[in-house]
Amino acid sequence: MLVAGAVLAPGKRTVTQALRVMGLADQPGFGRYHEALNRARWDAREVVRRLLLHLLALLWPGGEVVIAVDDTIERRWRGKIKARGIYRDPERSSHGRFVKTSGLRRLSLAVMLPVPFAGRRWALPFLTVLAPSARWSEALGKRHKTLTDRARQAILQSKRWLADRRVVVVADSSFAALELIAAVRRHVCLITRLRLDASLFEPAPARRPGQRGRPRLKGKRRPRLSAVLTDPATVWTRVTMTEWYGGQRCALDYVSGIAVWYANGLPPALVRRVLVRDPSGERDAQAFLCTDLDLEPAAILGRFVFRWRIETTFQEVREHPGVETQRQWSDLAVLRTTPALLGLYSLITIWAHGLMAVPGATVRPHAAARYAKSQPTFSDAIAAVRRVLWTPQDLCGSRHETERVEIPARLIERFVETLCLAA
Repeated sequence: MLVAGAVLAPGKRTVTQALRVMGLADQPGFGRYHEALNRARWDAREVVRRLLLHLLALLWPGGEVVIAVDDTIERRWRGKIKARGIYRDPERSSHGRFVKTSGLRRLSLAVMLPVPFAGRRWALPFLTVLAPSARWSEALGKRHKTLTDRARQAILQSKRWLADRRVVVVADSSFAALELIAAVRRHVCLITRLRLDASLFEPAPARRPGQRGRPRLKGKRRPRLSAVLTDPATVWTRVTMTEWYGGQRCALDYVSGIAVWYANGLPPALVRRVLVRDPSGERDAQAFLCTDLDLEPAAILGRFVFRWRIETTFQEVREHPGVETQRQWSDLAVLRTTPALLGLYSLITIWAHGLMAVPGATVRPHAAARYAKSQPTFSDAIAAVRRVLWTPQDLCGSRHETERVEIPARLIERFVETLCLAA
């Protein structure tokens, strides 16, 4: 009931709203539905495992699995939410503007899968964890886990579930940390951004026979990437990306090589670095690193572009499944509700995909004369799923007048009340 109500409900995704849209507003035992989130005992990790394997079985049964890792801020202001903190708002901030907001920081992992009815890859979330601030951990007397600590745990857990598949993890510069690279590189291929002023060195020379002492960790220092970018002697290679940001074709120049990323007191990382510039000068230069030394630069760039899809997912889960509109303040409900709504995004996608096999049911783009929408988006997917849920099973058609059907009065009341409250 809660899942169907969350799909059908307009506006806020509270338990009360879910019960109201399902016709259970006067249910005497409504408290049991709230207890499913704030008291009931169930294994969330097992739910996540089943969701991930189900997504892959339906949309990508074999081959390399690309997983995007990113954090997002769930804007919440209630004082009773203990894990609430003040964070930088990535959606409203820019290079020249810093905006802070009150809310909960979530770390989310999404598998990048091709969606047939959409004609492109979507980022489908399967694992979302709360990542509170150091102040919250200190107030509870707990050891603080940084964002990269939680990312390490989530990546290794996902790899254990996908032990027989090659896993590529793409992440933004927040996860370009030497500790994270050292912890996961033996298990997954990690691709992140790299700072242009990172300290890079030649690989350590081979140890000479009879040489004493500790082996060298690095070779000679290499010029910083910012210097390589402006050096006229740099030899660039041109590549055309068929799918760059915004789904556009883009010509790029790159220079690549093997280097050791080193910082004092941290484990050095042998990585493939890729420096990219835009020949037209419209976009800023960027640098990337990859822990798979044999992966081609064009393949590294192509996989990293997949990460952009998770930003679209974060935007759509706020607009359609109603993340940030729930009103729970219990600690357990806060931990569960937002990950459940993000997982619902993935469930709606595969339910819409299943409609392709149903005669007469399809996912159509909601286009108009002034809005030529060629491919369906998530709003069209959730509309198709809602259409199925709203269709009653006990409709009976008249034998004589084919355009007349009998609709239960109780269903009509639900229709009218939902439409009246939609605004």
